[in-house]
Amino acid sequence: MTFCAEVRRASGLVVFLTVTIFGTPAMSASLPSGAAPADQATQARLTEAYRSLPFSFEPNLGQSDARVKFLARTRGLTVFLTATDTVLSTGRTAVRMRLVGANSAARIQGLDELPGRSHSFIGRDPSRWRTNVPTYARVAYRDIYPGIDLVYYGTQERQLEYDFVVGPGADPRAIRLTFDGVDRLELNGTGDLVLHVGDTSLRFGKPLVYQRAHGARRKVAGRWAFENRTTVGFHVGSYDARRPLVIDPTIALATYVGGAGTDQAFAIAVDATANVYLTGNTSSANFPTTAGAFQTAQQGGTDAFVVKLNSAFTARTYSTYLGGTTGQDAGRGIAVDAAGNAYVTGFTASTDFPTTPGAFQTAFGGGAFDAFVVKLNPAGSARVYGTYLGGADSDVGLGIAIDAGGNAYVTGGTLSATFPNTAGVSQTALAGGRDAFVTKLNAAGTGLSYSTYLGGAGTDVGNAIAIDGTGAAYITGSTTCASLPCVLPPADFPTTAGVVQATRPVGEAAGVTDAFVTKLTPAGLLSYSTFLGGTSGDEGLAITVDGGGNAYVTGGTSSGGAPPAGFPVTVGFANFTGGGATQAFLTKLNATATVIA
Repeated sequence: MTFCAEVRRASGLVVFLTVTIFGTPAMSASLPSGAAPADQATQARLTEAYRSLPFSFEPNLGQSDARVKFLARTRGLTVFLTATDTVLSTGRTAVRMRLVGANSAARIQGLDELPGRSHSFIGRDPSRWRTNVPTYARVAYRDIYPGIDLVYYGTQERQLEYDFVVGPGADPRAIRLTFDGVDRLELNGTGDLVLHVGDTSLRFGKPLVYQRAHGARRKVAGRWAFENRTTVGFHVGSYDARRPLVIDPTIALATYVGGAGTDQAFAIAVDATANVYLTGNTSSANFPTTAGAFQTAQQGGTDAFVVKLNSAFTARTYSTYLGGTTGQDAGRGIAVDAAGNAYVTGFTASTDFPTTPGAFQTAFGGGAFDAFVVKLNPAGSARVYGTYLGGADSDVGLGIAIDAGGNAYVTGGTLSATFPNTAGVSQTALAGGRDAFVTKLNAAGTGLSYSTYLGGAGTDVGNAIAIDGTGAAYITGSTTCASLPCVLPPADFPTTAGVVQATRPVGEAAGVTDAFVTKLTPAGLLSYSTFLGGTSGDEGLAITVDGGGNAYVTGGTSSGGAPPAGFPVTVGFANFTGGGATQAFLTKLNATATVIA
């Protein structure tokens, strides 16, 4: 097997995604918004059904090399378990984890047999076919080291894990792992073991070490310990040697996306086959683009980029710069439709940003930045369309979503009194120093279905947007009160009656930020709009919506304590338990925003 040389760079971006190498990416719950509503519902059921399938191992009954004892197949990856080795193969690269000094005659058995059966029909020769192969939830190696068992299993998220179970009196220092097919090993700042393979990395999480006592886990100090540059073991703190000890690492995938400069990814999308799309900005002249991509060379000092990775993170389907030569460009939001077209929004200072003839706005509007919207074809080789979106002052695009008809919905922030808007929407004029905006661009990128400001006299910005099957848009972001007293529109952010938080929290000072959640009708009118926060600062950063119209919002809050001063939480959930200055929050609003579900 041939592997890439060691990656050397002055700086760069390593993207540790929530996607694991052994299963459907966690974010695949966000279905391609280009699918029709009925298709979305079907895909949602299929995705949920796939996720509910247990991670399974099958014994090798002739469907693989004779040295393989058990194997597990997932999207784009195969796990091979031999007598003393674990091989992780993508078909393009492979990493082998060898158990140094292990018992090659250890008894290997499948545990917890599953109801399903596996069938393999390879080629035309029936003698190579295998049917009714049993599947197991776990595979155990008994006494792989003296008094130590090794157990492989999968989590509910279909992520591979393995436990070393150290029996009473056994020595965990006997466990030694060496890795073949990697360029280098390193420990990162959180104690994870990172295996670099070209521009891809496997991350073996910092081991969780514990013992069970009286039905509860008691954590034991533990970490990876290097024996030499390719071999590691475990350093374990003091524990009760009379009881079993469990050492539990996890395996996840990471990939570098970057060059010698500064590279930052800000948004991610996933298509129906689990390909991953990233956008952000780069100052690297050697950012790794692919042959035939739209822009393979750096355009200016800082450009936006768009990267499509295959589902196993082992290859870039395409990678392209995106920008002009006269200013800075940055990608901030990305979405993908059912056909694999990528829609990107962000902001640009380039007066020669790559727009397309006939697009809605082909000339730079003014100010420091304009927002932009670009649709790339599935190969990443050309624009379907590219347009500015801005007025005479500064404008930024931050979130984007696509409906079943290929219409793009964009949100962000604008200082422009001349930002392009349409008649008959909820707000046709700039209300404050900076307002959020929501714009629906038609499928061809040539015109606006609607465009509206969203804000009061303070500072407002839309950070994220989602679309339901009817074409209604759900937006979250942040809003501040310009001055006391904060009053309802037009001076303050527009809310609607009957929602969970129609007014700002009592006692909030001027200039304090609240999150907001707003739903617009398919015509760009207010369906509902609510504040979401306490008196000490809150911001909505991401939003999604389910088939019933319930909105799920996450972001950050520094509002502790009980409402109205504290962030609104539901009974049975602790508020502000982490102790940090800012906490993450997750809120589910019902379809009318009258109840926090």
